[in-house]
Amino acid sequence: MTHGGCAEGCDLGLIGVGVMGGNFVLNLSDHGYSAAVYDVTREKTLEFMEKQATGRDIRAGFSLGEFVGLLRKSRAIMLLVPAGAPVDAVIEDLVPLLDPGDLIIDSGNSHFTDTDRREKSLEERGLLFMGMGISGGEQGARYGPSLMPGGPGEGYERVRPLLDAAAARVNGESCVAYMGKGSAGHYVKMVHNGIEYGLMQLISEAYDLMKRGLGLSNDDLHAIYERWSRAELNGYLMEITAHIFRRGDERNAERFLIDAILDQAGQKGTGMWMTEDAMSLRVPTPNIDAAVMMRHLSGRLAERRKASEVLRGPEACFRGDRDDFTGRIGNALYAGMIMTYGQGMALLQEASRAYGYGLDLEVVARIWRGGCIIRATLLEDVRTAFRNRPELPNLLLDPRLSGEIAERQADLRAVVRAATELGVPVPGMMASLAYFDACRSAWLPANLIQAQRDYFGAHTYERVDAEGVFHTHWSEGEG
Repeated sequence: MTHGGCAEGCDLGLIGVGVMGGNFVLNLSDHGYSAAVYDVTREKTLEFMEKQATGRDIRAGFSLGEFVGLLRKSRAIMLLVPAGAPVDAVIEDLVPLLDPGDLIIDSGNSHFTDTDRREKSLEERGLLFMGMGISGGEQGARYGPSLMPGGPGEGYERVRPLLDAAAARVNGESCVAYMGKGSAGHYVKMVHNGIEYGLMQLISEAYDLMKRGLGLSNDDLHAIYERWSRAELNGYLMEITAHIFRRGDERNAERFLIDAILDQAGQKGTGMWMTEDAMSLRVPTPNIDAAVMMRHLSGRLAERRKASEVLRGPEACFRGDRDDFTGRIGNALYAGMIMTYGQGMALLQEASRAYGYGLDLEVVARIWRGGCIIRATLLEDVRTAFRNRPELPNLLLDPRLSGEIAERQADLRAVVRAATELGVPVPGMMASLAYFDACRSAWLPANLIQAQRDYFGAHTYERVDAEGVFHTHWSEGEG
């Protein structure tokens, strides 16, 4: 893509000038690209143009026809509108105004099956369609997100220079790469968000253990998370967590803001989509499953409050060395994080085979190192693991990362044991430990499950000492 001013036709069109869309356009403008913008809300477009786009090579269309007319042919149009029906509505209104070969890029959090459907439908009309994940929030969109484009390679090459310019950079490497055909980009973003759920759950469990279990103050928590964010646990989520515990409440100078926030976690569904597809592909992702479950449970606030009045737990209090135990919590957290990334990458590996994406997991880890919400120092080791073994089925089979977990398994066990004794729920850490123990088990009690299935449903079983499938009439011969 050669870029120039809007007088010759804008380089990119963007529909949806909300927080993400508006900031992404400004990001492109910083890198010398021109853009046309449109939003279904005329007032939002006017506000953006008057307050943010002044003096920049950005033009506004106040109808779709006017907007399309501002673009250079062959056109490239990015959508940053709410997922679902709004995307379909915009596409249907847009298609009659486009020419064969024009490109539409959906950069919202669309379900990957919708992306496949839309690409097929638009291909039949002679148009190119890409699904592109974008992560980094408001600051990422403005100054450099992680971008996960998928779809027709021809479409990606058309906008590759533009995306490369806008993306975050780490050690001189751009945090954007072509993920693969079809819905690969949106699938990778879905898994990114699932990992994000899992990491946030683990971090919140560590907080709960230190707050309710150890009785630490917000100042203590700030110092601990700040220290962790400068060491091996370094990552965006750890950094912002440290900042959160330092923020006072503007409405009440005597407390911290964290203590004024209701304990109900919201979600937009991407984590749940990941667990659903992991189930369909038979890939275990217990950390993400636990995180989704806990968000659902957090939403049942009235029910929890009633239960707290009638359900009693242990009266135990922590009697050990708090400094030593916070170190053990940090080690348990690190082990859980490795397994959370590992479960997400295992799903990507299986989905790539099942859906024909052709994902390169080293590349996925590379573009997640900057710009996105799950960026962390740990991703360098994840990247190295897949560079050494591109078909690695599970990060637990990587010598370095499995060694990191093994070194910390005693701490993970101690933390889970203490949480149980204190009555503090840590389902993410428990899931991490159970996953580790199950993965390292050459034998699991699934033989009993198979016997039960054969007993009540004649589902058959296999034997350890003979080939073939067997069925037993279990009730016969009972004494």
